[in-house]
Amino acid sequence: MTSNDDLSRSPSRWPWIAAIWGGIGLFDGTQTVLSMQSMGMHHAWTRLFLFEMICWVPWALATPWVVQLAARHPLSLRHRDLARSAGLHALAWFALSMGAVAWAAVFDHALNPWTPNAAPPSVLVLFLARVRGELLPSLFIYYCILMAGHALDARDRLARERAVAAELAEQLAQARLDALRHQIAPHFLFNALNAIAGMVREERPARAVETIALVSDFLRHSLHDGGAHEVALDEELRFATMYLDIQKMRFEDRLATRVGVAPGLGRAMVPRLILQPLVENAIKHGIAMRVQPGAVEIAASRTPTALVLEIYNDGPAIAANDAGSPAAAMALPRTGSIGLANVRNRLHGLYGPDAALDVANVDGRGVMVTIRLPWREAAA
Repeated sequence: MTSNDDLSRSPSRWPWIAAIWGGIGLFDGTQTVLSMQSMGMHHAWTRLFLFEMICWVPWALATPWVVQLAARHPLSLRHRDLARSAGLHALAWFALSMGAVAWAAVFDHALNPWTPNAAPPSVLVLFLARVRGELLPSLFIYYCILMAGHALDARDRLARERAVAAELAEQLAQARLDALRHQIAPHFLFNALNAIAGMVREERPARAVETIALVSDFLRHSLHDGGAHEVALDEELRFATMYLDIQKMRFEDRLATRVGVAPGLGRAMVPRLILQPLVENAIKHGIAMRVQPGAVEIAASRTPTALVLEIYNDGPAIAANDAGSPAAAMALPRTGSIGLANVRNRLHGLYGPDAALDVANVDGRGVMVTIRLPWREAAA
């Protein structure tokens, strides 16, 4: 984290310091020349304007040093050594004021803007004259520098705190997304092993061996993901197809599957393993709930700004009085699976309000789950 000392010496502040003090000098020089002219005075106007500008140079050069001193020795009632800090600042103010007065006296003598037709007073005379008139105003100038430095440091400190808070929030969101995504693999594995155990009990060893091979292939692809939360739609469809192939081993002729994707959508980015829980939900609450054969369909299309994914099953429809309700939208069994709740949470974590998940009956003979994602295409 950048310290206050580093901030006070930051090269990025020099343009601001030059602009502020240059503006003050420009205003002071212009105001002095115009006021003298309005009173009918006769001075060396160009040299007078230049002199007034030059008088502010010591304050501009000392500003970073004053800000650094204030950072190390703040004038705060909470500071444990306030008396020492006040003494240091009083000494710094006096030294800087005397230096600025001496600087002005030297250039006043050299440029002689006030009496161009006469010999200028000595530097000592000019120095003593300016001390009496400028010592008190210089205290106000020094105080303004302290306040400006305090405001800049407070702004930078707030910016750092916001950056840290944003980083922590991002890390927390990433951890939540990782937890949600990593719930899928063991959940899927548990269900797949149950299916394989059923095949073994039914004395279908060939089917069990083939299913084990499919499960192994699926897990190999899902676990070696490099931590990515998004993949191309083509890859996600391959995962979903693997899962459907595993379920076909279990349901045989009772399960028909169809995948329809509009041309050119394979490179669209989607959350990794977003389809598998939806397909599982469709089979568990649709196909498995009926004796006659059923179908699960996956479709993808796009609008100008969004990718639309649809997972349909022709199993039992949602009760009419429940359609559109929060419970129907989640479509979760009483036993509590991760299902659509996981999908909804992941969509919210990845895309916020730009993504949506809807569940609806289709002509009273099936259920359609629709996901809308912001359209993003994978890099070549």
